[in-house]
Amino acid sequence: MMNAAESGIHVHASGRDRGGRRRLPGMDVLADALAAMRTGRTRSARTEVRAPWGLRFPEVGGATFHVVLEGECWLLPPDAGAAVRLGPGDAVFLRHGSPMSLADDPATPLTDFVPGDWEPGQTIGRVEIEGPGPRTLLLCGAYPLGRARPHPLMAELPDLVHLPCSPADQPALHAAIGLLSTELDVRRPGRDGIVPALVDALLLYILRGWLADRSAAEARGAGRPGWATALTDPAVGPALEAIHAEPSRAWTVEELGACGGLSRSAFAQRFTALVGTPPLTYLTWWRMTAAGRLLLSGDAPLRVVAEQVGYSAEFAFAKAFKREYGIAPGRYRRSAEVPSG
Repeated sequence: MMNAAESGIHVHASGRDRGGRRRLPGMDVLADALAAMRTGRTRSARTEVRAPWGLRFPEVGGATFHVVLEGECWLLPPDAGAAVRLGPGDAVFLRHGSPMSLADDPATPLTDFVPGDWEPGQTIGRVEIEGPGPRTLLLCGAYPLGRARPHPLMAELPDLVHLPCSPADQPALHAAIGLLSTELDVRRPGRDGIVPALVDALLLYILRGWLADRSAAEARGAGRPGWATALTDPAVGPALEAIHAEPSRAWTVEELGACGGLSRSAFAQRFTALVGTPPLTYLTWWRMTAAGRLLLSGDAPLRVVAEQVGYSAEFAFAKAFKREYGIAPGRYRRSAEVPSG
């Protein structure tokens, strides 16, 4: 079983600043939230096709992604909307793993995408479709993100995110896709370790790109400010980092507001407006999310799990957990240990 650090749940020791005040380390809320939603290993396939071709992708659990490494194609959205032309480096992310299609031309007949059987431990498959026309190289895959308890940040994502990979607008994403293309094109020593890491990093680059675009739009007044603004807000951002860094601490709204230099009332109002829930409500939600992950990824006694998420009494923790999940923590852990099928 994984330990707490491997599962994405972190408990940090804090130092103090020159004034003797408690100082918390920075916490990457986005990476932490995604780590808590992970339910397995990412699977992907290097897909090399030559026109004419059309692939129909079924709905899958978790989230799916498609990256054009070389060539061009058309995205046929799941809602039968207008086809979208994709060029080299473009990335597409579907947060619900909705069915969709890719083709060399919107009029090309579609066939089901069948990545074939993976060997044990393999994370990268291969699909090839021969034809007389131009070549397109794709990376298609699925991120195993649990849907039962999604982070509220993910709820703000549209069903389909399309990021044109402009070197000027998305330099990090452009660089990551370039590295993936190089690693997938030629087998070299270390590839089996490099490619899965790059594919996992790709998700963060895609979400970072969307958050940057969304934050810029919110700054222009296009849409209500939300998580895209919250993560970089000078008051709310540090409070979120503090909650994720020390979920076990008995935070007060006043202390969280002080992280960003706001009064209790001003901070509570701003936090609620951007995050969608009051500060202590989010704290409890994150504690229970962390607890659920700890229960599934380790064998620590319930008393220890309770302490790690801020409960000195096991009974109080069990009551809060059951209120959140609808099941006692012990049963929750045992249910995950029962083999499926």
